Amino acid sequence: MEEYDIKEFDEIRPYEPSEMKQAFNDLLNDRQFSRMLKGFVPWLPKGVRNGLLKLGFIGVKTPLDFQLRFMKPIVWHIIRKHTDGCTFDDRQLRPKASERYTFLSNHRDIVLDSAFLDVLLYKNHYPTTVEIGIGDNLLIYPWIKRLVRMNKAFTVRRGLTAHEMMRSSQLMSRYIHYAVTRKRENIWIAQREGRAKDSDDRTQDSVLKMLAMGGPSVVSDSAADSLRELNIVPLTISYEFDPCDYLKAQEFQQKRDNPAFKKSRQDDLDNMKTGIFGYKGRVRYCCARPVNTWIDELKDLPRKEFFAALSQRIDSELHRNYCLYPCNYIALDELNGNQQYADQYTREDKERFEQYLQGQLAKIKIADKDEAYLRERMLTMYANPARNWIRVNSEK
Repeated sequence: MEEYDIKEFDEIRPYEPSEMKQAFNDLLNDRQFSRMLKGFVPWLPKGVRNGLLKLGFIGVKTPLDFQLRFMKPIVWHIIRKHTDGCTFDDRQLRPKASERYTFLSNHRDIVLDSAFLDVLLYKNHYPTTVEIGIGDNLLIYPWIKRLVRMNKAFTVRRGLTAHEMMRSSQLMSRYIHYAVTRKRENIWIAQREGRAKDSDDRTQDSVLKMLAMGGPSVVSDSAADSLRELNIVPLTISYEFDPCDYLKAQEFQQKRDNPAFKKSRQDDLDNMKTGIFGYKGRVRYCCARPVNTWIDELKDLPRKEFFAALSQRIDSELHRNYCLYPCNYIALDELNGNQQYADQYTREDKERFEQYLQGQLAKIKIADKDEAYLRERMLTMYANPARNWIRVNSEK
C-alpha cells in the first residue's frame, strides 16, 4: 500500500474542510472578487451581498458542500438557459456506489466539461462529484485560485522547464492516486493539454505517462498496475454547437499569419466567458467501459508501445461514443463536395446550420479577415467528430 503525506500536496491540492471557512472569508475580502460580484448584482450594496453569501455559507464544511450549495444551481441554470438539454449515458458503469473513477475525456470547454459532469453524477446518485486539474495559467487573480480550490480543483503548473515539468508531473500523479484511493474522490482530466481546436480528439501519451507515475508502479514497475488503480473511464463529450468555434477559427488565422502569435490572458478569459454563456444546442456525455476491463490485453507490450496502444484504444472508445448531430454530417458533406450523408439531415437542418455559421463568422473582427479560410476551419471542427465516428465504427 502506497504511503502518502498530505503536506507534500499543499502547493496543488484543493482546500481541506478545515480550511474552507478561512478561504471563504478571504474571498469576501478580496476587492477584485467584490467588483466581479457587483457586476452581477449592481443594485445590492456590498454589505448586503456579503451578508447573503455568509448566510448561504452556513452549514458548508467541505468542497462538496460548497459545490452543492453554490455551484450546482448555477450550472443547472447554464444548462437550462444555454443548452437544449444535457444528457448522460453511464450504462457501462456498474456498480457505481462502491467505485471511484478517473474520467478521461475529450475537451470542449475550459470550465463546463467538469461542471456539467459534476451535476450529472449527482443527479444520477453517485456518491461524490469530481476533482479536476486546472492550469495555473487560468488562475490569473488570487480570488480565482481561491474559488477553484474551494470547488475541488487542484493546480496544474504550466510553462515549466523540463526538470520542473518532471517534478510537477510526478507530484500531480501522486496526488491523483492519493485522491482516488485514499480520499475516495472521482477525478476528471482532459485527454490532452488544451482543447483540440479542430475537434480531432486524440489522447496524448504524455497524459497517460503522467497518470502512471504515481501509485504501485514505483514498486512493481508496471504502468498497467499503476493505471489500473485509477479506474480510468473514457468519457465522450458531444456538443451540437461549440460557442467558441469562431474564436478557435480566429486563432487559427492569427497563427497562420503570425507563427509567433500567442493568446493573451484576456483571450483566455474571453474564451471562458464565451464557452459558459454561449449557445451549445444539445449536449451529451457518454461513458465507455472502464479501461480496467481490457488493459491486461496490453500489459506485456514494451513500455513505449504500451502507451501508444493504450492511447489508440482510448481514442477508439471516445470516438465510438460521439453523439453526431445534423451539423456534423452537413459539414462533412460540404468539405467533401458531395451529399453522401444527406439522409442524416433535412433542408431545414442545412439552412439552420448555414445561418449559424454566418452568424459566428460575423463575430470575427481581425485585420485581413480570410472568410474562406475561417469557414473551412469551422466546418472542419464540425466534420472531424463525424469522420472519427465513421472510421471507428467501420472497423467493427
